[in-house]
Amino acid sequence: MRARMALAASGLPVRVREIILRDKPGEMLAASPKGTVPVLVRTDGKVIDESLEVMHWALAQHDPEHWLFADPDETAQLIAQNDGPFKHALDRYKYPDRCSTDRAGAYGHRSAGMDILHALTERLKDQNGQLCGPAPTLADIAIFPFVRQFAATDEAFWTAHAPTRLQIWLTGHTTSRRFNAVMVKFPRWKPGQSEPMLTAT
Repeated sequence: MRARMALAASGLPVRVREIILRDKPGEMLAASPKGTVPVLVRTDGKVIDESLEVMHWALAQHDPEHWLFADPDETAQLIAQNDGPFKHALDRYKYPDRCSTDRAGAYGHRSAGMDILHALTERLKDQNGQLCGPAPTLADIAIFPFVRQFAATDEAFWTAHAPTRLQIWLTGHTTSRRFNAVMVKFPRWKPGQSEPMLTAT
C-alpha cells in the first residue's frame, strides 16, 4: 500500500499485475524468489522488492509534494521504529494464533504498540498535524498503513482509547482521494492479459 501511494504521488507510469499470494504466478517468483509483495520491475530490468525501497526510488525520480524534504535522520528513525518494534507488536496483537501468543500476551503487545502510538501523537502535536511538519511527508505515508491495521484489529478499543489527534491523523490519510484510488482492486492478472496503469493522483 505505501509503495503504491508513493508511486501514485510521483506520477510515474506504472503497470499493475494484481496477484493472489496463495497462488503466486511463476513470473513473480522469477523476478523475486522471496515471494512477497510489492515487486517492482524497472524498465532496465532491475527488481525492487521492498516497499520502502520502492518509495525512495519513486520519489527520487519525482517528488512533487516534497515528501523527501523532511529531516532524513528523523524520518529514518520514525520508520525504523514503525517497521521494527511497532510491527513486532502489531503482528502479535493482530495474529496471536499465528505468533503463538495467548490472549494476555496479545494485550501486552497491544499495550506496547499503544506506547509507541502515544509518542507519535506527541509528534503530531509538536509538528502541527503531521509527523514531520504541517504537511505529509515520507514518514506519514510509510507509517499510517500499519497504524490502520492496528486500529482495525479492535475498532471499539481504538475508538475508545486511541488519542483523538492520532485518530484524526489516521482518518485524514485513509479517507484521502489518493488512498482510495490506490486501494482499488484490479482484476487478477494472468499471463497475456492487459496490465492496467496505476492511477497518478
